[in-house]
Amino acid sequence: MLTTKNNKLLHQKIKLVLLTLMVVGSITFGSSHSAIAVLAQGDAITDPKAILRYALPIENQAVRKMQGSLEDLSRQLRVKMWGKINKDIKDASFQLNVRRNQILAGVPEDSQPHAEELLNDLKAGVEEMKEFTKNRDREALYIKRRELLDLVTELEESMVAGFPYEVPKEYANLPQLLGRATVEMKTNKGDLTVVVDGYSAPVNGGNFVDLVHQGFYDGLEFNRAEDFYIVQAGDPPGEEDGFIDPETQEYRAIPLEVLTPEDEIPVYEATLEEMGRYLDTPTLPFNAYGAIALARPADDPNGGSSQFFFFKFDTELTPPGYNLMDGRYSVFGYAVEGKEALEKLTAGDKIISAKVVKGLENLVEP
Repeated sequence: MLTTKNNKLLHQKIKLVLLTLMVVGSITFGSSHSAIAVLAQGDAITDPKAILRYALPIENQAVRKMQGSLEDLSRQLRVKMWGKINKDIKDASFQLNVRRNQILAGVPEDSQPHAEELLNDLKAGVEEMKEFTKNRDREALYIKRRELLDLVTELEESMVAGFPYEVPKEYANLPQLLGRATVEMKTNKGDLTVVVDGYSAPVNGGNFVDLVHQGFYDGLEFNRAEDFYIVQAGDPPGEEDGFIDPETQEYRAIPLEVLTPEDEIPVYEATLEEMGRYLDTPTLPFNAYGAIALARPADDPNGGSSQFFFFKFDTELTPPGYNLMDGRYSVFGYAVEGKEALEKLTAGDKIISAKVVKGLENLVEP
């Protein structure tokens, strides 16, 4: 149960607005004595790719408006609101045509030729959407929307000019991911694709990508599963709970690291709860199925190492929102492909291999 006085007060407030309160165990190396409460928030973003797009450190209103219009199509398609579908498509077309120069202004000069190509492809795709709308072809719209949002992701990534802040010097002895990386993980239940976001979690993301690159996770089992909501891996053979650096023979301890939209750099070594920031939402929240985060001892926010967990909360059965896990564990990315495999994973299953397939150049070794 929630143990601190502040947590009890928050829990009482939550009960006043919740229709449903679900309590589940916290994620540690082997203990589940504390609890999490989930506060319903219907407008929370649950698509991991959308969260990752919004997490990019860019400021370009035109491209964000185009992105928002394309993302909104999913909601309107579910309820067949064809008038609103048509409006979303027109709004996206407006940004691509009238605000094209404003979009390009956010792209560094050396990336502009590729950005021009992406904008042309987006414009053509939106025109196709107009025809699909006339024919009330929902399936074609879903497919094209997904294709166009992948192009938007590529366009927005091209807008990032360098790493947006300096990681504190006290973590210079740890690997850092100054950008993003993509990891393909093969398991006995199927394959996963994980995007690791170093813009929001350079130390936690760098640690994970470094260990993947070393082959540390190859052959390890998923050593823990809690009901339906997490599956955990990364516990090496032997007595240690984490990675022992072969050069120093010391346990590699990774600090808690949480970035919020209100902060210029991540918060380190203290939970948002400990700082009294109960309702602050991290840039990478636990809203999405497949969030990947660092496991840690229950009594030490800075004692994580190699163990990580996938969050498997069913966001359709339990509305996402202010989750008391947010700010207590470091989310460093999301599984963006392979939900079917992730749903099947449980304790005793195995990571056959994990490989960095994109973004290894963003990994900075100490």
